[in-house]
Amino acid sequence: MSDALSASGLRRLHDAMTARVAAAELPGLVLAVTRGDQVHVETIGSFDFDGATPMRRDTLFRIGSITKPMLAAVTMMLVEEGLLDLAEPVDRLLPELADRRVLARIDGPLDETVPARRPITVENLLTFRMGFGILTEPHYDPPFPIVAAARELRLVLAEPDPRTPYPPDEWIKVFGALPLMYQPGERWQYNAAALVLGVLVSRAAGAPLADVLRTRLFAPLGMADTGFHTADADRIPPHYLTDFATGEPTRQTATPPADWARPPVFPSGAGGLLSTVDDTLCFARMLAAGGRHEGRPLLSAESVTALTTNQLTAYQQGTAGMLLEPQGWGYGMAVATKPDDISAVPGRYGWDGGYGTVWCNDPYRDVTALAFTQSSDFLFRGGRDEFLALALRAAE
Repeated sequence: MSDALSASGLRRLHDAMTARVAAAELPGLVLAVTRGDQVHVETIGSFDFDGATPMRRDTLFRIGSITKPMLAAVTMMLVEEGLLDLAEPVDRLLPELADRRVLARIDGPLDETVPARRPITVENLLTFRMGFGILTEPHYDPPFPIVAAARELRLVLAEPDPRTPYPPDEWIKVFGALPLMYQPGERWQYNAAALVLGVLVSRAAGAPLADVLRTRLFAPLGMADTGFHTADADRIPPHYLTDFATGEPTRQTATPPADWARPPVFPSGAGGLLSTVDDTLCFARMLAAGGRHEGRPLLSAESVTALTTNQLTAYQQGTAGMLLEPQGWGYGMAVATKPDDISAVPGRYGWDGGYGTVWCNDPYRDVTALAFTQSSDFLFRGGRDEFLALALRAAE
């Protein structure tokens, strides 16, 4: 294995992604693959299917759930500063979640509960084992009373749009009125823990979440374009998702670029950030460098190891459902724990955003790979897996 990206491998990657754009699976994307000091960035296609606006390197993307690992990294900064402790109950900063009740059975009425056997900890939020999240069994979002109640309360615990109307303090109060689905620490469940963690981090730092992320992460890394809103909304492409009735990619209206021109009422730590490929690359390469940026430590190597090491038991991985299978989970991000179709070598880490953004670091190959689109189908119709497999092979 050489120490550089191969020209032939990058050409295969370019050809594969260009073919998907030519086949009208998506209008365009920006991709980046790095190894050591080598940085390869490409723009392919356009903002929209009309081709009027070409994709640019500085295009702003709704990065969705790639927000989660950024929030987790900042959480570990607060741990290192002594403002949080991984083992402490969240009750000190989130009294709304003290003395939890837990559903007696997941499909049961909300008033049939048992006491929580222990409080939710800070680490439970990072590992998504707080006892509440998206349900995927017997199918996605089943019509159980707890799911219906959360929807009626407009907590927006899964897909981020349309947005919740509550500011953080009111949101956590409303959320705290619901029982947990499972005992704290018992299972991995997606998304809700990151929303709660965003409120916790804001209170621990004594500042709005946007300010905490900016001062501790974005500014030190030079991520000038990353945030919960922008003054340049015309740099955001439209979002596409296939209409399963017609089979055609359809422009979505729930999150128009204009919505991102003003600060959100509730800044979502689960999926609320905008970013560029270059900004997110700075974050990813900081982790790959053991927490250092331009020689300066932002995170300890121990914190980076905790973030990027699987924290789940075999049982928790086995019961995580389709949103995680077959991966493990560190703090705020997935960790490949065994060989798969993308790589025969486990250990890569990262996460995807539901609008169509992909990121992973592969420590074995010293590769960082990013593919940013605004087409959700890229994630589950083969684009994501093909991109990652070809990006990693370019280092072999």
